[in-house]
Amino acid sequence: MQLKRHIDATLGSGNLREAVRLPIGEDLNEWLAVNTVDFFNQVNILYGTLMEFCTPATCPAMSAGPKYEYRWADGVKIKRPIEVSAPKYVEYLMDWIETQLDDESIFPQKLGTPFPPNFPDVIKTIFKRLFRVYAHIYHSHFQMIVKLKEEAHLNTCFKHFTLFTLVIPYLQEIALASVFEAIESLIRMKSSKVLQ
Repeated sequence: MQLKRHIDATLGSGNLREAVRLPIGEDLNEWLAVNTVDFFNQVNILYGTLMEFCTPATCPAMSAGPKYEYRWADGVKIKRPIEVSAPKYVEYLMDWIETQLDDESIFPQKLGTPFPPNFPDVIKTIFKRLFRVYAHIYHSHFQMIVKLKEEAHLNTCFKHFTLFTLVIPYLQEIALASVFEAIESLIRMKSSKVLQ
């Protein structure tokens, strides 16, 4: 609860860089757990505003452009990655994350209960998949986000998410991948303008 209060207080200050830093004396896994729940909730709410526009007809595949198509596998019910529509992917993802969050052997509820040795791997998978939802929203639904006047909220949430991934060593590759994609996109835009 103390960590949650710290997050709320620092986010309210507008200083996202401060909000993502592990507070002195706090357990890294506790910090990851609290923030994972918050990021899950943020993405779930953001995507929820688009559900009537992100349908199997409009988004038959979970993608972020022709270069990035995401297939679903949870390793339990669906062992081999399958192609699904974007809304089905997000449904599978949110259900899967909720299952992880509710599993006390992964996310202990009692103070002092140790986190499992594979906790960093679970966190990394959750963040990688949440990033895919952001990528899909930006690529496929940003115009609708603008029409709904949600772009400031989306951008702030994504900035918070990205800054958080940059301060956690094993999550950095998720943030850096998004930076490289953005740079690649800018280079393509510049190149196409030069060619015109």
